[in-house]
Formats: sequence, C-alpha cells, structure tokens
Amino acid sequence: MGSAFEHPEGNGKVAMMKSGEIIIEIYQFPETVLPEIASRKDGHVDHIAFDVEDIDQTFATLKAGGYEIMEEAPVFLPFWKNGCKYFNIKGPDGERLEFNQIL
Repeated sequence: MGSAFEHPEGNGKVAMMKSGEIIIEIYQFPETVLPEIASRKDGHVDHIAFDVEDIDQTFATLKAGGYEIMEEAPVFLPFWKNGCKYFNIKGPDGERLEFNQIL
C-alpha cells in the first residue's frame, strides 16, 4: 500500500507491506533531505515500531513516565483501511522507538 507523508522539507513517499504478522515500511524522504540521509552508513536502522492496542493510552503512559516523546500527540496517517496513528520516543541510547495503532 503506497501513500505520501508530510515532512518539514516537503512530501515524502511511503509503502507498507504485510505478510502474516510482519509489517515492513519503506519510505523515501523529499530530495532536499537526501544529503542528510546519504551520510548514513550501511546497516542503518531508522527505527523499530511496536503495535499497540490503544495509542492514546500508550502515549499518556509514556508521557507520565517521563520519556522524551518526539511528537506533541499521536499522528494520524491515511494508511491501511481506516488509517493509523503513531508517535516516537527516544530510547536510552537516542534510538527512535515508534508506537503504532492500526485503526
């Protein structure tokens, strides 16, 4: 399933593929972001995502726990049949951990 997403530098492209319980997300940032992306080394993992049953409750729990949340609120994306919502936190080593709910 392909779609677009908004980025501060312009629109990007994204595709989601599902096989069984595994979901693979591939995306392309706007061309103005490419120099930043090109500096990444082979094997770079952008983030790891976790599916949750209640994105708003998960957001509230992690916010109350003092985690560094990268979005002001869960973000809606028009993926899947009814869309999805996600947000990211920074892990202990600065890694990005995404929490996602397919609606």
